[in-house]
Amino acid sequence: MVHVSQAPLKTAAELFGIRAEPRNARDRLIQHGIDLFYRRGFHAVGLDQLLAEVGVTKTTFYKHFESKDQLILEAIRQRDQWEMAAWRRAVEELAGFDPAAQLLGFFDVLDIWFNDPDFNGCLFLNTAAEFPNPYDPVHQAAADHKRKTRNLFRDLALGAKLRDPEDFADTYTMLFEGTLVLRQVHDRGDAAKRAKAVVKKLITQHGGKR
Repeated sequence: MVHVSQAPLKTAAELFGIRAEPRNARDRLIQHGIDLFYRRGFHAVGLDQLLAEVGVTKTTFYKHFESKDQLILEAIRQRDQWEMAAWRRAVEELAGFDPAAQLLGFFDVLDIWFNDPDFNGCLFLNTAAEFPNPYDPVHQAAADHKRKTRNLFRDLALGAKLRDPEDFADTYTMLFEGTLVLRQVHDRGDAAKRAKAVVKKLITQHGGKR
């Protein structure tokens, strides 16, 4: 049996942790940009609006970025770094360090996040949808995050000594991404709980212990 510890009574923000304080105007633009883009969408947020909310001039902005798209690209890259580390911390807090338990723990973290009032979907899926051209650097940055996440699942499968970790990672990723869509598009707050039962069966099918 793969055991996962009882989830603590924390909000998603508490579980994921707080980002580092911005050190300068460039950092403030990126971090505030991440939050605005996540809440409202990339194309819906104008540059003038962003500058007004951050409290910097266009002159300051153009010292750091050539365009709004360059800011978006840097925001996606920084969010990727922060979120990859935040997911690992959150999963370890809920599931410990056993790889098979962590594969279940991802869905416990999803469940907390899905039922947080600040949930606005997956930023990287949102990015790929708003920048659908696969040759666009912004799209590529979002796709790179998703590839790294899929490979993390493969590495956990290797650590859990599951059969065919590559195949497992592909199927697990389909479940993970599909669960995000079920919550975001269909507004199913129970999506992660329902998917976790399927993940348990998948682990068993690949040789994991009950």
